[in-house]
Amino acid sequence: MGSIFEQDLDRNPANHQPLTPLSYLERAARVYPSRTAIIHGSQRTDYETFYRRTLQLASALAARGIGKGDTVTVMLSNTPPMLEAHFGVPMAKAVLHSLNTRLDAAIIAFQLDHAETKIAIVDTEFSKVFNEALKLAKVKPLVIDFVDTEYPQDAPHAQGPRIGDLDYESFIQSGDPDYSWSMPDDEWDAITLNYTSGTTGNPKGVVYHHRGAALMGYGNIVASGLGRYPVYLWTLPMFHCNGWCFPWTLALQFGTHVCLRWVRAKPIFDAIADHGVTHLCGAPIVMSTLINAAESEKRIFPQRVSFNTAAASPPESILAGMAEAGFEVTHLYGLTETYGPAVVNEWQDEWSALDPSSQAVKKSRQGVRYTALEDLAVLDPETMTPVPADGETIGEVMFRGNIVMKGYLKNRQASDEAFAGGWFHSGDLGVTYPDGYIQLKDRSKDIIISGGENISSIEVEDALYKFPGVSACAVVARLDEKWGETPLAFVEMKQGHTATVEELIAHCRELLAAFKCPRHVVFQDIPKTSTGKIQKFELRKRAREIDGL
Repeated sequence: MGSIFEQDLDRNPANHQPLTPLSYLERAARVYPSRTAIIHGSQRTDYETFYRRTLQLASALAARGIGKGDTVTVMLSNTPPMLEAHFGVPMAKAVLHSLNTRLDAAIIAFQLDHAETKIAIVDTEFSKVFNEALKLAKVKPLVIDFVDTEYPQDAPHAQGPRIGDLDYESFIQSGDPDYSWSMPDDEWDAITLNYTSGTTGNPKGVVYHHRGAALMGYGNIVASGLGRYPVYLWTLPMFHCNGWCFPWTLALQFGTHVCLRWVRAKPIFDAIADHGVTHLCGAPIVMSTLINAAESEKRIFPQRVSFNTAAASPPESILAGMAEAGFEVTHLYGLTETYGPAVVNEWQDEWSALDPSSQAVKKSRQGVRYTALEDLAVLDPETMTPVPADGETIGEVMFRGNIVMKGYLKNRQASDEAFAGGWFHSGDLGVTYPDGYIQLKDRSKDIIISGGENISSIEVEDALYKFPGVSACAVVARLDEKWGETPLAFVEMKQGHTATVEELIAHCRELLAAFKCPRHVVFQDIPKTSTGKIQKFELRKRAREIDGL
């Protein structure tokens, strides 16, 4: 017989509803219908209009036969349609798949096929590469063009031709603004699909659920100090872990999204000064862009701006420069599999009394778990026991909780491996300090983080091996003041073959997205074990020697 609290107390619609971030926008539209929700160039969209347009998008998708479990792919910059898709697509019970706008056609085609895309919404800036991908893909989705009427005159890329069957605005207007969306059948239902960088072979599709997305909304508010009416500048790509779930988070505090197509110093400073931006997120390259900007591009602003960064730890000089420029930097850490950041460097008051160098050491640590994460630990992957909290003993960083992915799409083996022992295995190696804060020490999969983007060393090596005469090669990270890290290639040529640095880099550019290509190439014999395995730890030492470290 159960507890007295379990008798005649049943779960019913009055006392139990599935968690979802979709209701956040509905509430914001009801409470503050005329409050500005989105700023994009000269456009201003209030919450009532924002909500109505998401209903129209959901309705238009449903009219095209899109329903539960269908994939809607978007290849969009940080623009209003991207925000609308984060609500409208799941309101139709479909799954939103955001493409990294820097990918090449082959990877895009793979993702379209793997996700079984039914409809794709594509910004015309990316029409050329997307059209190439369509020629390679087996699926033939309905393509909807988005032509950005607020396209900046100083844009680094030109808008391409229309390739779609429909125009986005016409598609929206075909939808019912009074469309009656319903809560997900289960909070475990998929809400979005995001692909990893593909450290071995093709990238893996990470599936998020409504519950995790909803909880990340609250977690972001706590970790970022997101008070009521925040003004958030989109320097972080929304395709990256769904913008760390901030497209949903902002509605909870009736915030304003300030859209930004590209990270450039002057538009960032202008937005901060003109719109009163309070929060933004990004990789160290965004910080470098800001503090190294020409004086003519900088603006004075009265507010203190919160800047969240989640890549390699920024150097002391960058932190000092950001503080002087009026920014408060918070160090975060997470993975695609944890909905973005799930660890935050909670600042202790007494640390503020330390000298700048000591403060930088404290800030370089990844930190402690998000409030929305149930557990975080550095474990011995063999015994699954915690390593000593001595700041020296290395183990694998592992996560457990509701902001961990459902699993990898169509890849049960990879999912089982990732969740072995009841923990999500990050593949990152780190230590635990006596105060419980963790710090990363290495990446077991040799991932290079450049400008906030993950680059697989294996993928770059595969490209190098396709150059005639390459006998052996290995790619490691080299520290870079602007990008954080960039790929450094060590290459060993076959006897009788030669190549120049320029030839190898040009070769890689034909096979890889530009940001993945090596910035530096060193020709030398590559250290190997007796069994012929390349000793990457030796090459990392050589990389540090090159940088004089």
